[in-house]
Amino acid sequence: MENNIFKNRILLITGGTGSFGNAVLRRFLKTDIGEIRIFSRDEKKQDDMRHEYQKEFPEYFSKLKFYIGDVRDIQSIRSAVYGVDYIFHAAALKQVPSCEFFPVEAVKTNILGTDNVLTAAIEAGVKKIICLSTDKAAYPVNAMGTSKAMMEKVIVAKTRTVSPERTSICCTRYGNVMCSRGSVIPLFISQIKQGLPMTITEPSMTRFIMSLEEAVELVLFAFEYGQSGDIMIQKAPACTIEVLAKAISEIFHLGKETKVIGIRHGEKMYETLLTEEESAHAIDMGLFFRVPCDRRDLNYDKYFKDGNTRGTDYAAFTSDNAERLSVEQVKNRLVALPYIQKELKK
Repeated sequence: MENNIFKNRILLITGGTGSFGNAVLRRFLKTDIGEIRIFSRDEKKQDDMRHEYQKEFPEYFSKLKFYIGDVRDIQSIRSAVYGVDYIFHAAALKQVPSCEFFPVEAVKTNILGTDNVLTAAIEAGVKKIICLSTDKAAYPVNAMGTSKAMMEKVIVAKTRTVSPERTSICCTRYGNVMCSRGSVIPLFISQIKQGLPMTITEPSMTRFIMSLEEAVELVLFAFEYGQSGDIMIQKAPACTIEVLAKAISEIFHLGKETKVIGIRHGEKMYETLLTEEESAHAIDMGLFFRVPCDRRDLNYDKYFKDGNTRGTDYAAFTSDNAERLSVEQVKNRLVALPYIQKELKK
């Protein structure tokens, strides 16, 4: 798909210095894509990325462009989207505790920042935008999830104001990405190497797990098959935190001691990727769910007179009823990750 749709096109990645942005670069930089623009507010991370890719991909580096800016500032986005064909919107405040203590900051970045990106993109005639959401947006109980749930509402509402032939906007929702910055796996590895017990919030807590490559695959699937206003969801497997900790300790052959510290601010026992309400009209696409946009407008007669006759016997897709991975299965997934391979060599 990349060789056709992205040939000679310009792709902008907001929050492009993060884990997802790096995964996209490694997937696309050596293809016939025209240009990749990295948009973020951290000049240090941009400088590090610039030197890393200049050294590793000298013959392709000219395709890579860097833009300093903040999604909170629509003017900085307008400067970066000029001439852009496609956008992957990954900029966000993602860590649950920081958003819990600074919820207004989550609103500014995750909600208002997304609206800024979409507004600037529509003005510039960007053809397609894929926005990245999270399982925490489904039945949210914390500030991060609530802000991402509102982000999804902003996305769907925006699709009602613009023709999909002009700008198509699609959203992806996925669970925990293994070894991404700020995730629990790097923390566990650090604790093991320091000879400290792994701090587990609650052993029976379940979480979806997927690799960065799978996250990119979901975005590309949404890019190819999603319609404007859709939320695209991958049927990810899950495991308990206890199983994850055991898998990591067995891989590194070091201390297996764990310390249960209790659930943190705003955490759930399990996560949801597809709600019961969404499952009533979701389309099963095999490895993915497609949740179409509700196209009703503010003609309230439709809400009072028209109903849904499909019934109510629909189940949510959660980390408790998803495919549950064993310790060995989690180990096999982990050892295939470049981050784990790098840590094992140290």
